[in-house]
Amino acid sequence: MAPVRTSRAAGQRLRRTGDRGSTALEYLGFLPVLILIGLAGIQLGLIAYTAQQAGTGARAAARTAAQEDVSGAYARVGRASMTSWVAERSRITPPSGGDSVTVTVTVSIPDVLLGLLGDRTVEKSATMPRDD
Repeated sequence: MAPVRTSRAAGQRLRRTGDRGSTALEYLGFLPVLILIGLAGIQLGLIAYTAQQAGTGARAAARTAAQEDVSGAYARVGRASMTSWVAERSRITPPSGGDSVTVTVTVSIPDVLLGLLGDRTVEKSATMPRDD
């Protein structure tokens, strides 16, 4: 009996069926790495945004504390100059200084990396000359 010849295309088709889905499994295995990289990017953005907001709050609080007639409202004005979710996490120190006023704002950074960063804060200070 003579061997049965199959066409080349039929042979290739048979070989490919054993590899079906292997690419999808490779992507599925790489998915946690991609998610971690995405969360790290979001975390860096949150750190930068929180630092910028803390600086804005410190400048507004120091500017208010430097004025004689509204010096008691520095914390309220500092928090009002930040977005609400950053202001809720902020701590504003009382003004200090002689001819100038220094106010420090400390804000805890939200953690999207499931506790990998720990409890981190950002601290910004601003100094303004006193109004006479």
